[in-house]
Amino acid sequence: MKKLPCVIASIVLLVFCQVISAHAQALGGRSIVSFKNGSNYFPLVADGKSAPLYTDTAEYPGVKIAVKNLQADIVSVSQSSPVLLAGTTRNAKQIVIIGSIGKSRLINKLISEKKLDVSSIAGKWEAHLTQVVKNPLPGIAQALVIAGSDKRGTIYGVYELSAQIGVSPWHWWADVPVQEHKSLYVLPGRSVDAGPAVKYRGIFINDEAPSFSGWAKEKFGGINHKVYERVFELILRLKGNYLWPAMWGNAFNDDDKLDPVLADEYGIVMGTSHHEPMDRAQQEWKRYGKGPWNYEQNGAVLRDFWKKGIENMGSKETIVTVGMRGDGDMPMTEGSNIALLEKIVDDQRKIIADVTGKDASKTPQMWALYKEVQDYYDKGMRVPDDVTLLLCDDNWGNIRKLPGLDEKQRKGGYGIYYHFDYVGGPRNYKWLNTNPISKTWEQMHLAYEYGAKQVWIVNVGDLKPMEFPISFFLDYAWGPDRWPAKRLGDYTRLWAAQQFGPVHAGEIADILTLYTKYNGRRKPELLDQTTYSLVNYQEFENVVNDYNKLKERTLRLYKLIAPKYKDAYYQLVMHPVEACSNLNELDFEAAKNRLFAEQGRAETNITAENVKRLFAKDAEISSYYNKVLANGKWNHMMDQTHIGYTYWQQPPVDKMPEVKTIELPESPQMGVAIEGSAAWWPMEKSKPILPALNPGDKDGCYIDIFNRGKDKFEFTAASTAPYVTILPKNGQVGIGQRILVNVDWSRAPKGLQHVPVSISGLGDKLVVDVIVNNFPASRASGFWENNGYISIEAAHYSKAVASANAGWLIIPGYGRTLSGVMPTPVTIKRQMPGGNSPHLEYEINTTDTGAVKVEAYVSPTIDFKNADGLHYAVSIDDEQPRLVNIDADKSEAAWNKSVSDNIKIFTTIHHLYKAGKHVLKYWMVDPAVVLEKIVINTGGEKPNYLGPPESFRK
Repeated sequence: MKKLPCVIASIVLLVFCQVISAHAQALGGRSIVSFKNGSNYFPLVADGKSAPLYTDTAEYPGVKIAVKNLQADIVSVSQSSPVLLAGTTRNAKQIVIIGSIGKSRLINKLISEKKLDVSSIAGKWEAHLTQVVKNPLPGIAQALVIAGSDKRGTIYGVYELSAQIGVSPWHWWADVPVQEHKSLYVLPGRSVDAGPAVKYRGIFINDEAPSFSGWAKEKFGGINHKVYERVFELILRLKGNYLWPAMWGNAFNDDDKLDPVLADEYGIVMGTSHHEPMDRAQQEWKRYGKGPWNYEQNGAVLRDFWKKGIENMGSKETIVTVGMRGDGDMPMTEGSNIALLEKIVDDQRKIIADVTGKDASKTPQMWALYKEVQDYYDKGMRVPDDVTLLLCDDNWGNIRKLPGLDEKQRKGGYGIYYHFDYVGGPRNYKWLNTNPISKTWEQMHLAYEYGAKQVWIVNVGDLKPMEFPISFFLDYAWGPDRWPAKRLGDYTRLWAAQQFGPVHAGEIADILTLYTKYNGRRKPELLDQTTYSLVNYQEFENVVNDYNKLKERTLRLYKLIAPKYKDAYYQLVMHPVEACSNLNELDFEAAKNRLFAEQGRAETNITAENVKRLFAKDAEISSYYNKVLANGKWNHMMDQTHIGYTYWQQPPVDKMPEVKTIELPESPQMGVAIEGSAAWWPMEKSKPILPALNPGDKDGCYIDIFNRGKDKFEFTAASTAPYVTILPKNGQVGIGQRILVNVDWSRAPKGLQHVPVSISGLGDKLVVDVIVNNFPASRASGFWENNGYISIEAAHYSKAVASANAGWLIIPGYGRTLSGVMPTPVTIKRQMPGGNSPHLEYEINTTDTGAVKVEAYVSPTIDFKNADGLHYAVSIDDEQPRLVNIDADKSEAAWNKSVSDNIKIFTTIHHLYKAGKHVLKYWMVDPAVVLEKIVINTGGEKPNYLGPPESFRK
């Protein structure tokens, strides 16, 4: 009977895979492709023949490009090549008709003859429908029609079909192989996509040196139109439409005159970054500008410079950046004032109107409220209503400002500039993906609900290795309603299935979720030997062990997947796990080296060698990615330095952590260290006491017996209590021996016991106190205090109290440990804590009376309303709730710490008048405060990074 769950799971997996093998999976939409025939199915490829692809000769160039790519995709999947038809149908029995409403004569004909109903998409932005039409034209029995409301609507319809037949949007950029099928059918009926929720959705290739720029130079001769054609196609396959091009030493419109021409042909809306106004790159000013970048001193020259940018833009789709920052993405001069900045925008709009010959409001414009520019806005600076206000995060994924719910709607709307990559304080983060999609979801959900829907642009650094969060960002921008928090796991599994097929999608999704959570705890560039505690709660060891377990899972799966998937798997899954597990272990060994050298352990020199080995391994991993992976296709993409930061800017080369070596005497010397202390005995004179053990502890505690010399010695470890287990009880110590102390709880007496464990060796004896805390049999429900604290994951509440208008939402996978809990909806008004207002209840059991500290671990959310902060409240039992403002400290030091740690921890002090059962209440006050963990410190919590492990709960 025990095997039954495994059998059921196997059957479910088999059925799931069979369903997938018969029908394509759409990422959030309706599946329209089948790999087996059915009643009235349209044969896209059948019996070795492909239905021809028809487009009008007058169709948009971007549509024609997409259709050619569809042709290539069909060949890749089925090895059958469809004929491309332009302007003639050749009386094919079955045909694919692709066209834009108003542009394609054949689409227009089908509409006028009422054979195609486009009322659901006509006049909408980037909408499309796919429909199987019977007898559309004389001599044609069946047509698959892909019709778009505009050029990109049609393009998206084409690429949706490509994706559903088995071609990932990342097929070129991540070497994802196609999923081959000899037969391709489209289901009867119609599928409508009414268009995106966010109008402009794009990426910013930024901070591109040394990786992206080095790769592009080697493979394409530079960042030119050959590179950008690949970028354009990727964006469109991902249903994006907007690009800020690379600008570190590059000028999109000037470096290669084909760049802007091809962008417009493909259907990409171009822009320039937040500090490059009037469609001119910073590098163009360096090449052609004369005098200072100062409007008061050099206005005429700047106006001429900007005029040339608008002239070069012509009629190409562009969102023109207006406003002005200092040269090189720096703040304006101290004396800059609002009147001057408003005049700059006014003069820029006059240039736009003069050059285009139409009112400035007819040309899309954007003003980025980036860094200090937001201060100008907050102090009263305004731009015309048709200009989009691009609101920004703090460069670390926390949105700084959103429009008020009661604010008048702007014609130009609001947008968001977000970051997956950043160069600046407190530390660059450029190397690997550190962006859990749960965090992206939480912040972009907030933005959408508050009306920032015009533009979403995300800084993606080198583009690789941000494939997964880029996909999510653009998919979420297209259809936020498709991806509520509870479906984030579904999104990850579907994305994994799109790249690797369904068989291992669940396992891959779990790896993606875990590695981004681990990386999100602290950016790799900020990791060092002091990040995690080496002695308390086995924190550093557990972090490294968890990452190494994830690496082993990843390696096992690498061996199982088909050879054709291995390059893609390495890029998208294995490399970040392998590289970051290695980096965490490197810092762990460096931390041990420092401690062991102080204790004189013989293991000191081994840890020094381990650091050297792991540092060399880091270089090997990068070299494999650059030189071996995909036959060197991605050389230089892993050139980014990431070890040895001393301040915010990257080191010129990776630098190994310093290590120490020691000289050991020939004769052995016994040393003893225990969990929870950096001291060692016999040097330390106080009594060694292990952390108290309780029934929730599975792993017990450790005692380290170590050698301070070269020769070996014998040891024994013993206890008088039969319920205390010791492994091993005796042996020989060459370098060191870890002893694990645990409890057989079925034999342990109830209550609190102090059990001596004696360690003997070389004629010496040390007695370690082991505290056994076996809670009373009648213990109450809830979390129980042990070792002077109670630690609780936010989602493990006893009760969630909601109101008619406000409730609680768990965000799976959010934050540093388990998940996050936040108020919902995010647009609720401030709640008054107390009574039966919304709150979470946590049952706790304490051992004493007196003052306790309640530590709330909340996300580093910023007061996006720019009001009096975001608040929560906390109380124990029936006391008055204590109000906490999570944005009270606006200092740079506080912000640096919160984004570096990816958490804010706030402490309130409460008094307990009795021991035993209590109810802690966490009260809703403001939306967007995401709770991750609660720690009740009764006096025993020790220094750590992630918070103590969760306490025992009945």
